[in-house]
Amino acid sequence: MKHLFTPYQIKGLSLKNRVVMPPMCQYSVTNKDGIATDWHHTHYVSRAIGGAGLIIIEMTDVEPDGRITDYDLGLWSDDQIPALARIVEACHQYGAKVGIQIAHAGRKAEDADVPVAPSAIPFDEKSKTPRALSTDEVKEMVNKFRLAVRRAVQAGVDAIELHGAHGYLIHQFHSPLTNKRTDEYGKELTRFGKEVIQAAKSEMPENMPLIMRISAAEYVEGGYGINESIAFSREYQKAGVDMFHISAGGEGPIAAEGRPGTHVAYQVPLARAIKQALDIPVIAVGRLDEPSLANAVIGNEDADLVAVGRGMLRNPYWTLEAAATLRKEIDLPKQYTFGFPRV
Repeated sequence: MKHLFTPYQIKGLSLKNRVVMPPMCQYSVTNKDGIATDWHHTHYVSRAIGGAGLIIIEMTDVEPDGRITDYDLGLWSDDQIPALARIVEACHQYGAKVGIQIAHAGRKAEDADVPVAPSAIPFDEKSKTPRALSTDEVKEMVNKFRLAVRRAVQAGVDAIELHGAHGYLIHQFHSPLTNKRTDEYGKELTRFGKEVIQAAKSEMPENMPLIMRISAAEYVEGGYGINESIAFSREYQKAGVDMFHISAGGEGPIAAEGRPGTHVAYQVPLARAIKQALDIPVIAVGRLDEPSLANAVIGNEDADLVAVGRGMLRNPYWTLEAAATLRKEIDLPKQYTFGFPRV
């Protein structure tokens, strides 16, 4: 029987357990230069010591105006590689594998003077109106993603995640709500995402998995649902995605009638639907920080990996605590053995 502490293998990535620390923006680049700080080093390495199998570094942007805020990480310059490499190397010392989420905020870039997007449609009435990218600029953007992936590989990461969720640029292109273009990137809504996937794969080792985070439902008036997300995910799978990280929302204010609720595991059915429809590995996320619940998601084969976000913000050692709760044998840091009961 599979459980939360069963090892997992996808392509060349071997994980000691099924626990994922998902990308969560820290907004802590104090010099606004996109370079990871001591905070980021402590933040991620502590979760490696705490037993996570896979750590996905937060949204890391392909150009300065692609950041949500000026305090976000970036990979538009080689100067940003060494600090990330130091984090990856340290996490590896404690048995964790490391991915990184490559992204562009598009119209949700709060600190950009004029954000860019597929179409000139603001997020809400308080947001800046973005400038629609020209066709040539879209092609240049694909190349910016490619170069950011190249730098991530140089930093030594074990996996790449493309951010196609939460209303950021890739999501903006494949959503009919935000893509009103008449060129090739409007006639085929998945074209931009597919080109980014292919560009990323061109820079990645053949045995390195490419993960894509998607919003499987938008929860906004007129937004897409699971049937549409299965369709566009199938196109992304054909383009080279090896695993999907299933979230939801982010493309607009949540409609009253579409509100998904906040109960535990509320997004797991979306992950299960994508997994079954495409026969592809998935990461489930969304209020899964109760160990027995996370374990059930794996045991019931609803997902292949479980992301624990807020739980790990509260407790860097969530994974060690979960193992103790579930009475599973794991390799504890020898310094902490007296703090955990023997199984």
